[in-house]
Amino acid sequence: MVSFEEAAELAKNFTKKPTDSEFLEFYGLFKQATVGDVNIEKPGVFDLKKKAMYEAWNSNKGLSQEAAKEAYVKVYEKYAPKYA
Repeated sequence: MVSFEEAAELAKNFTKKPTDSEFLEFYGLFKQATVGDVNIEKPGVFDLKKKAMYEAWNSNKGLSQEAAKEAYVKVYEKYAPKYA
């Protein structure tokens, strides 16, 4: 099993681009693992991309940083065969 740091680095180097929903899954867990609960204001309704990213991060609210790292590694292992 790879570490969180290895998975994060390997995911940056996928040969194919994940779908938007898959990217948001990675993003939300990455932010929770590295920062913790959301600490920024919710973007305005017209900034759809930033709003989606905020919601992906906020969906992991309350998850410990260690649990988020473990979940990120599992998500990486799920998608690596498809995109690595």
